[in-house]
Amino acid sequence: MYNDKIYLTPQEILEHDFKIDARGYRPQEVDKYLDMIIRDYTEYNNIIRDLEKQVKDLTEDSYTLKQEIRRLQEALDQAESEAAASPKAVTNVDLLRRISQLEKVVFGKNNE
Repeated sequence: MYNDKIYLTPQEILEHDFKIDARGYRPQEVDKYLDMIIRDYTEYNNIIRDLEKQVKDLTEDSYTLKQEIRRLQEALDQAESEAAASPKAVTNVDLLRRISQLEKVVFGKNNE
């Protein structure tokens, strides 16, 4: 992902040989190479900042999601405890069924 923006590897920097003139290394060659290293360092800094921002954003998202999970778990636990504590609600349909069954018992099955 980032490799296309990086020019030099640490091994290439280590193994680079500068040509020597009568007065020492060629300043233009050294400057050019140092410019490449500076470019890479700048890119590394940009990558680090980008990755740090991603880590921060993902950490915040994780924290938010964990809070949401806790909230939903508490709501679920509360709903389950309320459901276990209270008897089933009786609906009109349930009452009509019970009345129908009582009528069958009292009046017999033939009076339907």
